[in-house]
Amino acid sequence: MATVNRKTVRPPNTRAVAAAVIGNALEWYDFTVFGFMTVVIAQLFFPSTSDYASILLTTATFGVAFVMRPVGGIVLGLYADRAGRKAALTLVIGLMTLGIFLLAIAPPYSAIGLGAPLIIVFARLLQGFSAGGEFGSSTALLIEAAPFSKRGFYGSFQMASQAAALLLGAVVGAAISRGMSPEALHSWGWRVPFILGLVIGPVGFYIRRNMMDTEAFLHAKKTARRATLGEVFREHSREVLCGLGSVIALTVTVYVLIGYLPTFAVKQLGLPFGQSFTALIVGNLLLTVLSPVAGAWSDRIGRKGLTLWSLLITLVIIYPLFAWLAAEPSMMRLIVVQALLSIALSGYYGPFGALIAELFPAHIRSTGLSLAYNIAVMLFGGFGQFIVTWLIRSTGSQLAPALYVMAGIALSLIAVACIPATRPADVDEARQLSR
Repeated sequence: MATVNRKTVRPPNTRAVAAAVIGNALEWYDFTVFGFMTVVIAQLFFPSTSDYASILLTTATFGVAFVMRPVGGIVLGLYADRAGRKAALTLVIGLMTLGIFLLAIAPPYSAIGLGAPLIIVFARLLQGFSAGGEFGSSTALLIEAAPFSKRGFYGSFQMASQAAALLLGAVVGAAISRGMSPEALHSWGWRVPFILGLVIGPVGFYIRRNMMDTEAFLHAKKTARRATLGEVFREHSREVLCGLGSVIALTVTVYVLIGYLPTFAVKQLGLPFGQSFTALIVGNLLLTVLSPVAGAWSDRIGRKGLTLWSLLITLVIIYPLFAWLAAEPSMMRLIVVQALLSIALSGYYGPFGALIAELFPAHIRSTGLSLAYNIAVMLFGGFGQFIVTWLIRSTGSQLAPALYVMAGIALSLIAVACIPATRPADVDEARQLSR
């Protein structure tokens, strides 16, 4: 049996994990609280004689930020592959914090008229641009900071941090919605979650400012040619398409099953506003705990097979669960549905970061990841709430969200099945093979 050269085994890079996780958490916390406050924001910034029209305008504003994500992904992804993960991630968290600040201080339509929704739209565009560079750069950082045999485990913190941020947002939303009167919530309470989010920004900026770039990036910078968008499309088009397709299930499950759930529970099922938060807390707690377990498991049994089984199980159970919930809406049924879907999806969420990061070599990893992720998010996630709201209205069916999610999962099953069996080698793999 070959002996392991202990000099080549790196200790856990906790600073890199913290740097990746904190910005990712800030992005998803902001996404969560904006989605949870859709009903309130619709009334304050997009007043209309129709509740349906107000919510449609607000969900469209939520979605318009995602038009900027591919732009931010390309610009900031190339920047990360040229200047380094540290430089890109520091810039990203600064822009994120500015966007949250604008949301926190924006005066309502009754105070300044048309200027109010324009501030909201600008803040969302700014956040969309910065978020476009977050996933690719932070995922590349996590994978490159990981010991070769633990990439699945390290990469799982990408999704675990998202679930933890969604969990935090749900806890804050539940506390505010239950602890405040409707008058206080509409007057100033809706701003509290955004103000709390501002605390994360300076901490994340400090951590990222003082981190080191990864060895894989520094090695690629010395030995590989300069990253270009043309190279990504010319030499890695299959990988981009497979990555894009693999992201669709993540996008539709997060943005519809989680982000849209409070609005769906209130408007379609007639449940109290606060009850949906309880279900989200349970579901996201399960994802936070189970994603690292699934990521570590994928290091032992392989990522592709675990991902396919997880997606297939979710596809089979989602429609019966939604039909069961719609037949007799209650808080307990909502919690059961959210819990079962979270358990099923953990086998997909855990290996996800490593699965798609390993599609690309280190010198174009951030750009390739950003393209695949952000195009899918823009097409299937950003306007997912808008599409689902329209589908429910057009079809008159409360099961429209389930059908939309099922279509997205089916597309991801095909994409994951088509992922190439081989992947690019980098400095970590070369080190592993030389032992």
